[in-house]
Amino acid sequence: MTAATEVGCFETKAIHAGYDRSSNADAVSVPIYASAAFDLENAQRGDALAGGTLSGFEYSRVANPTVDVLERRLASLEGGVGAVALSSGMAAVSYALMCVAEGGGRIVAPVNLYGASIDALGDFLPKFGIHGDFVSDINDLNAVESAIGPETKAIYTESVANPSTAVADIEGLARLAHKHGIPLIVDNTVPTPYLLRPIEFGADIVVHSTTKGITGHGNALGGVIVDAGRFDWNNGGFPAFTHEELVISDQHVGKWESFHSRFGAQAFIKRIRIKYLRTFGAVQSPFNAYMQLIGLETLAVRERLGVASALAIAEYLRTLPHVTSVNYAALEGSPHNTLARKYLPSGVGTILSFTVEGDERNVERILDSTRVFSYVPNIGDLRSLIVNPTKVTHREVPKDHYEAAGVSDNLIRLSIGLENVDDLIADLDQAIAGAY
Repeated sequence: MTAATEVGCFETKAIHAGYDRSSNADAVSVPIYASAAFDLENAQRGDALAGGTLSGFEYSRVANPTVDVLERRLASLEGGVGAVALSSGMAAVSYALMCVAEGGGRIVAPVNLYGASIDALGDFLPKFGIHGDFVSDINDLNAVESAIGPETKAIYTESVANPSTAVADIEGLARLAHKHGIPLIVDNTVPTPYLLRPIEFGADIVVHSTTKGITGHGNALGGVIVDAGRFDWNNGGFPAFTHEELVISDQHVGKWESFHSRFGAQAFIKRIRIKYLRTFGAVQSPFNAYMQLIGLETLAVRERLGVASALAIAEYLRTLPHVTSVNYAALEGSPHNTLARKYLPSGVGTILSFTVEGDERNVERILDSTRVFSYVPNIGDLRSLIVNPTKVTHREVPKDHYEAAGVSDNLIRLSIGLENVDDLIADLDQAIAGAY
């Protein structure tokens, strides 16, 4: 594998980090390595590659040169020691939660998570002995601490919640987690690493759906796990990291290793790659990795424009009749504005939500009347999108959960793209007026 290129500020890293042209025939753009496997060349080199004593590529289920650049670039942008790219954001969330609570355990999380994450922690992962303990407000540190018990393995939150844009107090949660010897895992999908880097505020693991703002064009699925490399997995609470494993040992010479003894600070991310990616196989395709690399190159520019438009639209919606509330943490008067100024001074992201008078029929008329906005269950696209969460993105969330998170049948979520902001405002204006 090539050495990462660590250069400059965010915008420069987003274009250059993690890529060595001289090792790739001097190609300016990262090549797509559409190869399932790689030539081991000779028996000695093959043994070294398989044993992990030599860096390189042997099989694309575990590592691929195109995907490797994406992983290195995202690790650089988030400030981590390593990353593993996966085939979807939910693969990243699921692998991270399963790895930290392997063998059984509990994870403290808020009720306002993405719908599939709620379903995973509330219904599916409990079948594997991993249970979610949900709190109504992740920033109520007393409530979070009360939920921590002997079996708790992590605190998990989103940096910016979807669709409320509630901002998590990452520093406070990190201090609390570390006080109890557990890591803080943060889903940073909504702001992207351009607007917020949770590791800088104490987070231990960061996950993304790279499908969203990182790719930015709605044309490739992906996810990533980034490891800060600071958490002590040898504190007695995580036996999966300290027991000896054949897959990373050399039984031929009688050398036995655990993930902690062999990889130290990178124990978590190496376990994700060697046990979870290799075994469960949610592999990032080289083509999708290439599309995400292309998206990263324009991330800063897209986020700056999208954030400016989102704020203008949020402010305008506040003036409209029939709009009863607007959720956007950057707005003055928002209950999340203080945390937004602290953690996201350049903007909270490109999603916002608002509630309207009437009932779901009014919502449906608004959705059906927009001409510029697309009715699409995605966020972070260069196209502006509109959706009704309780019928689409939060359909699998228990009603008491989404009501506690401020989600109702009268709520509409927007994801702001790169169209002219005046056209977007005019589109919402006519759609809302026509619905009444």
